Amino acid sequence: MATEILAIGIVTILASLAGTVTGFGTSTIMLPILLFWMPLPETLLLVGAIHWFGNVWKLLFFREGIQWKLVLTFGLPGLLLTYLGAKLAFDLPEALLSRLLGGFLISYALYLFINPRFKIKASHLTATVGGAASGFLAGIFGVGGAVRGAVLAAFDLPKAIYIATGAVIAIMIDSVRITTYVTEGSTLTQTLWMAMLLFIPASLLGVYLGKKVVDHIPQQSFRIVVVIGLALAAIKLIIWP
Repeated sequence: MATEILAIGIVTILASLAGTVTGFGTSTIMLPILLFWMPLPETLLLVGAIHWFGNVWKLLFFREGIQWKLVLTFGLPGLLLTYLGAKLAFDLPEALLSRLLGGFLISYALYLFINPRFKIKASHLTATVGGAASGFLAGIFGVGGAVRGAVLAAFDLPKAIYIATGAVIAIMIDSVRITTYVTEGSTLTQTLWMAMLLFIPASLLGVYLGKKVVDHIPQQSFRIVVVIGLALAAIKLIIWP
């Protein structure tokens, strides 16, 4: 088990780094890898907890970028849908839905790449629908950040606002889904609870390294980085649901 814990710690660092640079992706990277060793309910809970702490660290490094109006219009609708998704997470087959989501995201990423000036009007309706979809998919798949990233990327936000606002929304959604997983019976072994003492600082290190990378990405290039992240997440969902 010690080898697995060390491997999870390394994956946590790399996934947290990638998730900071793109604003999403930590769960997308970690879930398929951890499923080699752990059942789905336990994996969803562990990755959800690591993801929660990772977004707390993002707030520490990018807190000046929080846009509270967008947090409320995007995040609040997502909370109810997160609960619904988490309730269904252990009852529905996810392979087909995962591939459908992947197909949508890769098409959307290609569209943004071909039309780099495309912007979604930052309206209450757009944020509400995006938040609801992101919350539901986070609950049922554990990877709703890709949808959140897709919507926020189209808003073409400054990178600090994009990362910080996305982190606040993710913390709200993660809090609901983690609570729901636990009440539905998901738990961790005593060894994994103890291993959180390694995983939490590992996520901090990953976010810190990601912050260093973001600082060196010009604002005009940042959206391209996010679009590439969306495309990679989509390919993962299609090939490895």
